[in-house]
Formats: sequence, structure tokens, C-alpha cells
Amino acid sequence: MPTIGIAHLTLLALSPPELVSTAAEAGYDFVGVRVKAVTAGEHQYPMAPGSPMSRETLLRLSDTGLTVRDVEFLQLRPGTGPDDWMPALDAGAALGASTFSVVGVDPDRARLTATLARLTADAAPYGIRPTLEPISYQPVSRVADAAATARAAGAAVLLDALHIQRGGSSIDDVRALEPSLVPCLQICDGPLATPESLELPAQLPLGMTADGSVLQVEARALRGVPGEGEFPLTELLAAVPPDTPISVEVPNATLTARLSPVEFAARNRRGVEALHVA
Repeated sequence: MPTIGIAHLTLLALSPPELVSTAAEAGYDFVGVRVKAVTAGEHQYPMAPGSPMSRETLLRLSDTGLTVRDVEFLQLRPGTGPDDWMPALDAGAALGASTFSVVGVDPDRARLTATLARLTADAAPYGIRPTLEPISYQPVSRVADAAATARAAGAAVLLDALHIQRGGSSIDDVRALEPSLVPCLQICDGPLATPESLELPAQLPLGMTADGSVLQVEARALRGVPGEGEFPLTELLAAVPPDTPISVEVPNATLTARLSPVEFAARNRRGVEALHVA
């Protein structure tokens, strides 16, 4: 059984210290922490090295034995530079993170590759490697495109079950990747076909507005628990090395409105474990 962690987006309303305690109680091995807000309305957790929240997070990591594998999240735009990523790298290094999640928003592939290469160089002294995530509604949406850009920049790829399914990639695309390019696999579930429409949850997640596309709403608020949908998750797990760490990324506003954070986290972990047993 590979190590299993939980991505912050799954329970974004929890502060990083609360996420660590919840993950530990639910039986996880590691967490991903959002040290940089993505949207204008999203809460920016004060995670600068030495801040009270950073120190409390480190204390809870020490008490529970959990680790931080990745920090997130940076959109690589035409003008993105060190001022955008250095605070996140500082925060991630303080937590012991080994990867930094980014997404390619710049449509100019050559410029995006150059930006990612500069980030990769700046991250190396911290022992952190950027991971470029193909996202179905962004310019870099396919696994093969993300892999080509990451290779050229010296970065890695962050695979996400939802965006593989919705972005036009295949299990064969995943199988074709060299293991060194895939430090982690994010997992969730959902219907095989893209929904034509989705009903917005009564309580929108932090930073989410009501005018998002179906793909955005599903990705940020209505993902399914692993094993409770139709995604070919057993095939996806078989397409990566068996010891690849798995990170649960399942934001679901409907379920989190009626389950406690620990109950929801534990339900997702049980779903991942059942996939491996199967």
C-alpha cells in the first residue's frame, strides 16, 4: 500500500494546523498545504516561516508524525516571476515540502516553459521540485503537454484523476510517463461523462463564485469520493509505479456540509484503501 495523503483543497476551510490534526485522526500519512491563495476571495493563511500558524503546523506535524509532501498553488501567467513564488517556496521549505504545485495559465508555451524553468531553478536550493498540473479548463490541459513542458523545464507533473478524465487524456498517456516525472497522484471520482450541468451547492467553497463553468464547479466543489463514481481508478493506479504516493483531492461541498471533517476525510481514505484491495 503506498502512502496516502490529503490535499488541502479537500478541506480548504480548515487552517493548516487543523488539516494536520484532522488528517492524523483519519489515518493519513501526509498532507498538502495551500500556502498561496489562488482566487481573490480565498483566505490567505499566514504561513510565512516563523509565523504563529507555521509554528503551530510544525508542532502538530511533530506530534502526529505526519509530513507535508507538497505546497500549493501558483498559476503561471505571462507576468509571473520570483515575487510570486519565493514566499511560497520559503513557506514550503519551512514545512519540509518536496514539491510545489503549479498550473500553466500562460497560452504561450515557450514563455511558460521559460517561467517554469526559472521557478525550478529557484526552487532547487530549497529541495523543492515544481509539479505542473494539467487542468482541463486551462491552456495546459493534457498529460502529454504537461509532461513535455515539465521535461523541458526540469520540473515534474502532478497527475489528477479528474483532469485526466475531463482534459482529454488517457490511461495510456499516464502509462507512457517515466516514473521520475510522477512524484504523486491526486485521486477522486465522478461520472464517466462530463456533466452537462451541475447544481451549485448552497454553501460555495472559499473563493469560488457562482459564474464558474461546469468543469470548474465540479473540480472545486463536487468531486466524488474514490470508488463511489465511474472513473477507471484501478486502471489509473496500475498505470503508475505501485509505490507512488496518493493524495486525496475531493472537494465536495454537499458532503462536507453534513459530515464532520474527520468523517469526510476518513470516508475518502477508506475509498482509496478499497481500490487497492480490489
